[in-house]
Amino acid sequence: MITLENITKTYGDNTALDAIDLRISPGMTTVILGRSGCGKSTILRTIIGLIEPDIGSVYIDGHILNPSNVYRLRQSMGYVIQEGGLFPHLTTERNISLMARHLGRDSGWIERRIAELCELTKFPIEGLLRYPIQLSGGQRQRVSLMRALMLEPDILLLDEPLGALDPLIRYQLQVDLKSVFGTLNKTVVMVTHDLGEAGFLGDTMVLMEDGSIVQQGTLTELARTPAEPFVTEFINAQRNPLDVIGGDQD
Repeated sequence: MITLENITKTYGDNTALDAIDLRISPGMTTVILGRSGCGKSTILRTIIGLIEPDIGSVYIDGHILNPSNVYRLRQSMGYVIQEGGLFPHLTTERNISLMARHLGRDSGWIERRIAELCELTKFPIEGLLRYPIQLSGGQRQRVSLMRALMLEPDILLLDEPLGALDPLIRYQLQVDLKSVFGTLNKTVVMVTHDLGEAGFLGDTMVLMEDGSIVQQGTLTELARTPAEPFVTEFINAQRNPLDVIGGDQD
């Protein structure tokens, strides 16, 4: 579904992506992991055509991404940015339907689609007339997800969509996201730095460091057969609070 070949991107003396080769299977959830600044978000922005690589090519469903087709191919992708990115001056309904209205979709289709998405994401219908400031953090993230899904995209890109939420709300949204992924069977690429979240939601992990892919595979493969010491270091750094409690009791 998505192929990145030899993708390199630099900003001055900083290498954001260093000869990245990555193939993302259709219908699967691929989670890109790593520390802040390792290049995770840059990969998403390259896939959707917001960043043009200095070297290399991006293929979406077999089509090479270039300036002549980026607008068309972008419509096959839903994109949830960090902290949602909702427009504060638009109601929830207007935020969700913005692109559909821009493309001239029928108002009846828009209403039906929004109703479907409210049911899918468990968002209350009465919240559609509210503005983002009138919504909770969890509700805003559900709205961002609905906006990304509005045009029924084949690919869903999520850039740390749950990072700004408190633990209880984050947990509930993780459960709901897993249900959404399973229901829609879309190709999902998600960025996070949270290993537990990655293991819960993802089929395949891609661990990055300093603009390069260190290892790709299942969470079990990363834990049991680390490609290099950094993999083990990253996993061990994400300590389970229950382990800490158990250690204190000893």
